[in-house]
Amino acid sequence: MSLALETVALCKSFGALAATREVSLRVARGARHALIGPNGAGKTTLINLLTGVLRPDAGRVLLGGTDITELAPHTRARRGMTRTFQINQLFAGLTPLESVALAIFERHRFGRHWWRPLASHTAVMDEAAALLQRFGLANAAHTPVATLPYGRQRLLEIAVAIAGQPHVLLLDEPAAGVPEDERHEILSIVKGLPGDVAVLLIEHDMDLVFSFARRISVLVDGSLLVEGAPDEVAGDPRVRAAYLGEAPLG
Repeated sequence: MSLALETVALCKSFGALAATREVSLRVARGARHALIGPNGAGKTTLINLLTGVLRPDAGRVLLGGTDITELAPHTRARRGMTRTFQINQLFAGLTPLESVALAIFERHRFGRHWWRPLASHTAVMDEAAALLQRFGLANAAHTPVATLPYGRQRLLEIAVAIAGQPHVLLLDEPAAGVPEDERHEILSIVKGLPGDVAVLLIEHDMDLVFSFARRISVLVDGSLLVEGAPDEVAGDPRVRAAYLGEAPLG
């Protein structure tokens, strides 16, 4: 199996609290992989270790087989790892078109052209417009981000991440805070993400997880409890006891 992302015995403690305990996670190229677990399981810490926001106390992070454990977040992004956040990080004063164009601009490293208006980069703007069309945001291309419904903002954040053409995309609770009637759009977009991009989804919404993931890892108390196909995880009594209680899944 060719791996897009791997962790090897990853450990992180905050004082006496062990947030991750020798986590070894393997995400295949083009994977649709979900990471679930109860509150306080260590999911956010693990994502911050993957992206370089935190440095591990022990263990390694590999992207496409290359050790990136010591690399800064922006360097990891340029190597092909992008993420979304539980609370979106968009610039409220920009439009969706400008937001996506800036991500494309950064991908091409057009720093030497910083003084030229974005609109003068025709190829960049055309690519940004096409991406917005794909994400169902074309009608809001010139609308300030701050005025968009929250579900549309979440879609835009995913579009911005995809604009970087990542090899690995980390989706941190993309449906968090989204009204029920807008969640179907999030689900549709997540299911339709490019097949060559490995996606690691961190999510509490089990409908989203089980309709998306082909493999699920369960994190409990900082350790990987079980990993497998969705039906295997759903039927595992350890998962029911530690995370989902006795109610059936699916």
